[in-house]
Amino acid sequence: MSTLDPSPAVQSYPPQPVLPLWEQPAVMPRARRVPVIHIVLFVLTFITTSMAGAFQVGADPLSNPASIRAGFPFSVTLLSILLIHELGHYFLSKAHGVRATLPYFIPAPPVLIGTFGAFIRMKSPPPSRRALFDVGAAGPWAGLIAAIPAVIIGLHLSEVRPLALNEGGLVLGDSILFSFLSRLVLGTTPDNATILLHPIALAGWFGLFVTFLNLLPVGQLDGGHVTYALFGRAHRLISRLFMVTIAVLGFLGWQGWFVWVVLLMMIGVDHPPTGDAQTPLDSRRRVAAWLTVAVFVVTFMAEPLSVAPPSADLEGERTAVAFHLDARTAPRHGLVVPLSVHPHRRGIAL
Repeated sequence: MSTLDPSPAVQSYPPQPVLPLWEQPAVMPRARRVPVIHIVLFVLTFITTSMAGAFQVGADPLSNPASIRAGFPFSVTLLSILLIHELGHYFLSKAHGVRATLPYFIPAPPVLIGTFGAFIRMKSPPPSRRALFDVGAAGPWAGLIAAIPAVIIGLHLSEVRPLALNEGGLVLGDSILFSFLSRLVLGTTPDNATILLHPIALAGWFGLFVTFLNLLPVGQLDGGHVTYALFGRAHRLISRLFMVTIAVLGFLGWQGWFVWVVLLMMIGVDHPPTGDAQTPLDSRRRVAAWLTVAVFVVTFMAEPLSVAPPSADLEGERTAVAFHLDARTAPRHGLVVPLSVHPHRRGIAL
């Protein structure tokens, strides 16, 4: 066995010649790929939401393709809210060094709204709970800021009518925030009048609907991100409690909650850890997190969608009316959805 020399070995290399700038090999910039799949999905979703909006105002884009323009107020408003929501996630992901995709829009059959929403994918985990909160909360706040003006403008364009006989129909739930905006803009609420919603107001309602669904504190939904960032490991218990809660709500009212239970179980109820899972939120973010919880409360609807049976006879001030739009008598500005109260239920009747 040979002994090791205690002095460090030094090995020299001959200097490399420095080439002039004009002789150095050119470094080609990496070509940016056109996001074809994102563009195609967005165009398809624009078509399906425009068709849905056209059907809402009594037009038939299947027999008259040019009439799809009647659905543009609804589709442009709704897709703008969804896009702003997802860009909130996207830009905050970039700010924290999290790799994320551009938004994917999901088209759906042109029934009711014509889309299943939109999402982005985070390709790398957030480095800390603080970064996770910023990314998770940015989407709902951006979408809310876009949805509220849409509701206000749409309510200004809507028509108020007295309550009348309820002929049945699809009923949209009424959140605390939407009821407040109705009173603020129109001076009345669904308890006192039938409000024929303009398509812009309807798109704003769905914007609020998307906000509260995303804020459910389960799994890797936006609300799950916020809950994990705020409570850490306690997210596991909160997530499971809400899974039980929405399952109970499915038995009591809206059966669509069962679909969400299945989807969330497929996606995962738990939240993966961040790079730094120990450092809690600072005081500023903690306040913002609780305000985000408050947004969930004021936009929450236990029964977002339901079907109201026809009323056999009038029931005084609380009898609602279902409005069936006739394309021949439709207002030019496209009032389509009455905001009314089904007996023993508050909401918007389609």
